[in-house]
Amino acid sequence: MKLRIISSIVMVLVVVPFLIIGELPFALFMSLLGLLSYYELIHTRELQKPFPLLLKIIAYIMVFCFCMYNFDSIEFLSQFDYRVMSILLFIFLSPLVFLPSEKYDFSDAIFLIGTLLFIGLSFNLIVVTRNYDMMYIVYLFLITCITDTFALITGTLVGKHKLCPKISPKKTVEGLIGGILMGTIVSSAFYYTVINSNISLVFLIMITIVLCLVGQLGDLIFSSIKRHYDVKDFSNVIPGHGGLLDRFDSLIFVAFAFIIFKGLL
Repeated sequence: MKLRIISSIVMVLVVVPFLIIGELPFALFMSLLGLLSYYELIHTRELQKPFPLLLKIIAYIMVFCFCMYNFDSIEFLSQFDYRVMSILLFIFLSPLVFLPSEKYDFSDAIFLIGTLLFIGLSFNLIVVTRNYDMMYIVYLFLITCITDTFALITGTLVGKHKLCPKISPKKTVEGLIGGILMGTIVSSAFYYTVINSNISLVFLIMITIVLCLVGQLGDLIFSSIKRHYDVKDFSNVIPGHGGLLDRFDSLIFVAFAFIIFKGLL
């Protein structure tokens, strides 16, 4: 627990300056985190079967490009360029014809395409949200951090009923309730006092509860991926926490859900 707390403090000290500066430095920083997160997914999958080196290099380049796409934009409704998707399909499906199936097959191609789109768009969305208003990112961070922290504390102290024992044995129903309760209170109070005090408080609380739930859902989804590949953590880059995806799992899904509700807040 002590190591976990120290690592959390270090992460805050590293992230906050980039968050405050914003613009290109923040976009580059998030792109770096995106690349490291993508590496964790690739490394986890390669425990079963390695990918061709050239295709991995191309995938990393594309992840970086997606993370940096319109890095100075504040527009959430950007149009998807079908030319990009066409290029992705040609690059990652064409090798199926030339490489033996034991080295590269259709599931490998779909994994590379799907994960690079998922990671690239996720971290790009965080960049665009920061451009729109830094306080929104703080709101999302509070939702994920407070919910995760108090879910752990509550589950440790009074947790008795397992939430999803096959996916995440340590998570409990009591922990989920405690995490969502505190996450909703703290995050809603921040949004109401700092971002918009004209919003209906009841409506804000309802949306925040949903975002807290989505964050925990994202955590469980990534836990199911780890269970599928039989790994405890995606990496050990953050002492006491595991990998970047072990920390960003909730935030990624909360950010996507936030965009759905953005027009209502």
